[in-house]
Amino acid sequence: MAADGDGTVGKALDVLDRVAAAGRPVRFTELLSGSDYPKATLYRLLQTLVRQGMLSHEPADGTYALGVRLVRLAHVAWRQASLAPIARPHLDRLAAALGETVHLAQLDNGQVLYVDKRNATRPVAMFSEAGKVGPAYCTGIGKAMLAFLHEDERQRAMALQSFHRFTPATLTTIPALAGELALIRARGHAFDDEEHEPGIICVAVPVLNGAGRVLGGLSVTSTTARSTLADLARHAPALAGTARAIAEAAEAWRFPEAPSAREDAACRA
Repeated sequence: MAADGDGTVGKALDVLDRVAAAGRPVRFTELLSGSDYPKATLYRLLQTLVRQGMLSHEPADGTYALGVRLVRLAHVAWRQASLAPIARPHLDRLAAALGETVHLAQLDNGQVLYVDKRNATRPVAMFSEAGKVGPAYCTGIGKAMLAFLHEDERQRAMALQSFHRFTPATLTTIPALAGELALIRARGHAFDDEEHEPGIICVAVPVLNGAGRVLGGLSVTSTTARSTLADLARHAPALAGTARAIAEAAEAWRFPEAPSAREDAACRA
């Protein structure tokens, strides 16, 4: 639910998030059952969002879906604030050289937002797809980004994790995650050792700008059926080189940075 201080705009965005999370057209009764808003408030928010083109409403079955205006804004945001457009040629070269699945992601409210992906020569079914949001604490790419956040940002991002044991290898506490992140900072790259999906492993590095701020993350993913972590570790230098190339391209493009927690607090003051 939106924070009280965010007012109507925060509530409307919360409703948009709920419709998007459903992954399909959703009925009013479904939204109401999972909402903290009174029926009249939720209805009013939905009607406003429909009028503004942020949602569409299908009278025949009473469902709501993301609207054309929101899709248009999303495309603009993807071009302006996503690493994907400038990283594309670098991902293409890396994927062609390694033959494995390559992911590009950014942090979104402490979670992993996959913004681009290149499939392996022999594709493997897995959770990640461009546009999907996944957990940061149990994915290699998420841990790589968390590890290199500035201290205040890292503490805030760790507090946002909703720990769930996906596999026997999943880290499920903040102390365990903090210890892992310290190892990643010392080593320079992260691993996913079947922590999110059984049989799926990866090596990942952060994409850092010249000031050391995390712009995103880059990973190479394979399966335990055809690779080991040691095999993937050999790709770390190529990953790091590609991450530097993406960061340099982002600097030249003046990639917009998310404010730090300190900067965000100052803006709100």
